[in-house]
Formats: sequence, structure tokens, C-alpha cells
Amino acid sequence: MVSYQPHVQEPVVPGSNHEGPLPDGAELKASQLKGENAAVRELLLALSVGFALPGPLPSDLQRKIDGGEVGTLDALVQGAESSGLLGPDGTVVGSTRQALLAVAPTTKVHALQRELVAVYTANGQPLGDLARELACAGLADPRVAAELERAADKAREHDPGLACQLYQEALLAGADEKATAARRAQATAANGDLDTASRIVDTLLVQKDPPDVRRATDVAAAVWAQRGMLDRAAHVYRWLGAARIGPSAPLAAVALVGCGDRPGAEAVFHADEPPQSPTLLAAALTQTGKGLLQSLGGDPQQGLQMLIHASDMLNAAGAALPLPETPAALAALVALHSGEPELADTICRSAAAAGQGGDTAQPRLFLLQAWSAMMQDRLDDARLAINEASKANHWPLVPRDEFLCSALEVGLARRNGDFPDLIKAWERAREATLHTAVDLFSLLPWGELLIAAARLRESRRVTPYLKDAWDLLERLGNPPLWAVPVHWSAVQAALLNESPADLAPHAAALARAAGQSHLAAVLAAAGKAWVTVLAERFRPDDVETAARGLGGVGMPWEGARLAGHAAARAGERKDMVRLLSCARDLHPQGTSVAPGAAAASPESRNPPATEAGHGLQPDGGGLSEREKEVARLVLDGKTYREIGEAIYISPRTAEHHIARMRRRLGAENRSDLMAKLRRALGPESQSHD
Repeated sequence: MVSYQPHVQEPVVPGSNHEGPLPDGAELKASQLKGENAAVRELLLALSVGFALPGPLPSDLQRKIDGGEVGTLDALVQGAESSGLLGPDGTVVGSTRQALLAVAPTTKVHALQRELVAVYTANGQPLGDLARELACAGLADPRVAAELERAADKAREHDPGLACQLYQEALLAGADEKATAARRAQATAANGDLDTASRIVDTLLVQKDPPDVRRATDVAAAVWAQRGMLDRAAHVYRWLGAARIGPSAPLAAVALVGCGDRPGAEAVFHADEPPQSPTLLAAALTQTGKGLLQSLGGDPQQGLQMLIHASDMLNAAGAALPLPETPAALAALVALHSGEPELADTICRSAAAAGQGGDTAQPRLFLLQAWSAMMQDRLDDARLAINEASKANHWPLVPRDEFLCSALEVGLARRNGDFPDLIKAWERAREATLHTAVDLFSLLPWGELLIAAARLRESRRVTPYLKDAWDLLERLGNPPLWAVPVHWSAVQAALLNESPADLAPHAAALARAAGQSHLAAVLAAAGKAWVTVLAERFRPDDVETAARGLGGVGMPWEGARLAGHAAARAGERKDMVRLLSCARDLHPQGTSVAPGAAAASPESRNPPATEAGHGLQPDGGGLSEREKEVARLVLDGKTYREIGEAIYISPRTAEHHIARMRRRLGAENRSDLMAKLRRALGPESQSHD
């Protein structure tokens, strides 16, 4: 098997002049081969072109040898060796090859190259990297172009970067630009260069009866999807039409469902029909379409299973195809919408390890992994996955993934309780929203932005987009799996805005979906519990049940937050202790969080008035780790109640901590305490100024 390498030695262009004088040595000797030594020069030129010893020689030279005009081949070889221009292994020495090719007439060199290609062809021998060298040297030959095309086709789905180079070299060798356009666009898009891929496809699709039109449509749709404009991807498939769609029907269904056109998806993709071919790849695509359509119905778990099967099959197939969305990403999204972030994490890890979708799909898989980790309150793991996404491709994040990443940054800042970071992340997310549009597969990040907007009193910024989201869900028949998490986000936003009128329809929607969705039932109970907590008319049993229910559907941070808020408002100490214990169970001491959102220490089991009860030792600044946490929140301007809610301690305990710090630091008043806390925290306090 011929192995094509991503890079080749820079070719010598026949007939080109050297820059500067020829050096002494081999090149000078080569230039002096004239007269009776001209045959030696001719032999060396043939070997420089690619002929080999022993083996066939150019017909003109062979005719002269056979006719006795230039002596025997052995004599020519001996003459070349004695001149120091031919090595013992039969190859031309170093710079001699470049010199001979540079000064020889271009027509002669190309004639020799074509004759060499004919020798390879007659022997049934592949040209290998020689084809690349010949193309880059300017030889236009259909045989060279065809071989480079075949090599590019083989590399396209597993090494798109190499395929791009090979297709470009095939064009240099005379390949048909129009006939290769769709394949070149596919390789270019898979390599992450969306702009170039778009230009190639656009040039092709405006022509009458473009060749390979289905592939070109797949590429165009995939590029639009990555740009965050799935409705345009669906439009491309509508333009292609059912008569030409063939094996791309499942991909069209993904795009059409994603932008809210369920009837169109069902019309183009007949889920009951078997795949058009029995291959693993065809089966994977068919299962993808079936699984997504199934997720819209009353049994989304069956759809999740189908999507996982599709992801496994595509992992095994090892093909990087142009897709609006990979099966792994769809399966992970369905798992996240079902309250199973651990499963989503596993799906994404397997797909990333298998290289599903090629390099261009890797960032999205890592970002969905990060979302899974964030939901499970593993914030450091989420940050690591975001870093992996940024390194996974040599191109910047595509708009769709940049939007997801910016929403992740907002979610992490919100969970860390870091208000300055939340503002910075919000500004980045606001810009990202301008480069993308709402679709079914972006509802989770839109929900996160809805909550953050309420927190920052910026709800007007997201209202138009959320209207698009509700309209999209309405067109799809309000499928519970996809709609429930958005309703939950709206409930949380309404609570932050203190707007019962805005909360009511979403709470009712969760209650209606509770019979079909376990997640909806859990979220409905949690929403009800939040309302009672904020009204200070809650039953601790109901709150604890709701909080632990949130933990059971992969939302431990939300559950701990609910229990912590209730603890701060509990009328009885036993209820406060119980709810704080619940919060710590859901958000344990070992959880990795940033300053301002640290996990609570077990002060319910040990008296809060002494540091020894916490098992914490003061550092050089005289503050224990717990006191540092409280100090950061004090510098953020938090009240006793807000401090307690942030780190799951009672307001009274927060007051004890602050009084103890004031005594220890010798602070005379609040402003003096703030100044001394800044000095005690050192550089850490700068973000709280």
C-alpha cells in the first residue's frame, strides 16, 4: 500500500534559474558534462527525474545504448560514478539532481516525466509520492491527477488535512476543478476551514446540474450548522429536494427537526424504511434520524437508545462525514435533557476517543462534556474540558461552539458566585448570541443565559431569542424531553425576577409534563419548593425531598442551593441543621469550587464558635480557610443571610465568623475591617475591590 505523507520535499521546477552563482563541486561538474560525456549527463538527468537502476530507461537513451552510439550502460554508469555525481546506490548525488533539473529544458524534463509515468502505469505500479512531486513540479498529466484524486478520496474521511493537499495537487496536475469541488469542500470543511469550504460549495451549487450535488449539499448544510444557522442547513436540503436526497435523508431530518420543521423531516425521512445500503455507516445515519424523531414523542428513552447505537456505530466506522450534528452530540443532548449528565459524559468521551466526526467535531464533544461536568457540580472538570475544546482544533471555535462555550463560562461564573466573572462572561455571551440563531440543539445554553439575564437584570437582552425558542418548541408539538429544561430555566428566572406571573405558566407546564417525564416531576416539585421557601411558608420535609430529587437528576448544585436557602429561612434550629446537612450532602466538602461558593464545613456537628471545631488551622494571615471564605463574601458586600446561602451556613454562624475576625484583626469599625480583610487576603482580594 502506498503511504502518502502530509508534506513532501520542495520540488525543483524544470528550467528555473538558480539564484546566485553555482557553487563549486557537484553542480559545477554536472554543468561541464558535454561532448562525449553528454550521454552521462543524459543518464543522470533521467535518474534525477525518477528512473532507477537497474530498470527501464528513457526510450531515446535506451535506443542510443542499444545502437552503440554512446557505449554500454555499464560504461555510462562507471563514467557517472568516476565523476563523483552518482552514488554507489545508483542515485544522483545531492545538489547535482537539483542543478540538472533546473537547467534542463522544461519540455525535455516533462517528456521524461511522462515517459516515467508510462513505465509505472505499464507495470501496474502506483506512483505514490512521486505523483505529488510531479504535480508540484508543474507536470500536467491525467494519470498523475487521477492517482492524486484517488489518494485524496482515501484520505478524505480520516485525514482531511492531507486530503486537502492531495486535491490541490491533483488540480495542479490537471484534475477537473468542477468534478472534484464537492470532495474538496468536504475535506476543507472537515479540516475546519469553513470559509474556504463555503466558497467552493457556493461556486459549485450555482452551476447548472452540478456534479456530486448531494455531497455538496451535505457540506453546505454542515457548514451552516457549525455557523449556528441550522435553519439555513434545512433550507439547503429543501432546495436539494426529495428526489435527489438519497442517503442524505437522515441528515436532512436532523437539520429540519433542529429548526422546528417536524413535518418536513418526516416527509423526507421515512423512519420505517431500511437504510439504502447495508453498511455500518448507512445504518448509523439511519439510526440517528430515527432516534431524533423518537425523542420528540412520548418515549424519548427509546430515542436515546437509538442515538447511542448510532454513535457507537459511527465510532466503529471511523468516518468523518459532513454532518449537521454528530450522533454523539445528539445522544449527549438527549441525555442532558433527560437529567442524565453522567451518561452524556460517557457518550462524549467515547466519541472523542474514537475521533467521531473528525477534528472539526472534537471541540463540541468536549464542550458537551464540560456541560455534563457543570451540571454535576464538577466545576474543575468542566474547566478542563473547555480547555481541551480550545486545543482540539487548530482553528478558532465555530460560532455554534463559541456560543456554547460562552454559555458555559456564564454557568460556571454563576455557580462560583463570582459576580465580576459573571459580568465578563455575560458580555462574551452577548456577543456570541449575535453570531448564531436559536435551534433545538442550543436550548440548554439559552436556558442558562435566561437565568443569568434575570440575575443581572438584563432579561430584555434574551427575550427575543426565548420567544424564538418557544415558537420552535410549539412547532414541534412541545416535546417534553426538549421543553422541560427550558421551562425549568424560566421558573428560575421568574424566581430571580420575583415575578409570580411569569413563573405560573412554566410551573404549570412542568406539572403537565410530570406524567410523561420523571425529570419534569422532579423539577415541578423543586419549583414549588422554591416558591414556598421564598414566601417563608415551606415544610422542611418537602424542601429536602425536592433538593435531593434535583441531586438525583444530575443537578446537585441546584439542590444544594435550594436546601441552603431554606436553611437560612428556617424557624427551628433542628430544621436549619437538617437542611444544611442536606445541602452538604449534595455539595460536599471535597467539591472543587471557586472562592465565594465553597462547600460548607460541618459546623452543625461542631460548635461554630471555635476554629478547632472545624479542624482548620489559621494561615500566616491569621484567618482560617473558613474565615477566608466568609471574608471574600464580606468584601463582595454580602449580607449575613447571603453569606450563609452561598456557603451553606446559618446567618448566625456567618455573624460569629465576622465578629471573630474583627476581634482578631483589631478592626474598630466596618471600613477598618474591610481594609484589614483586604490586607489579610492579599492578591486574592483584588477581584473583590
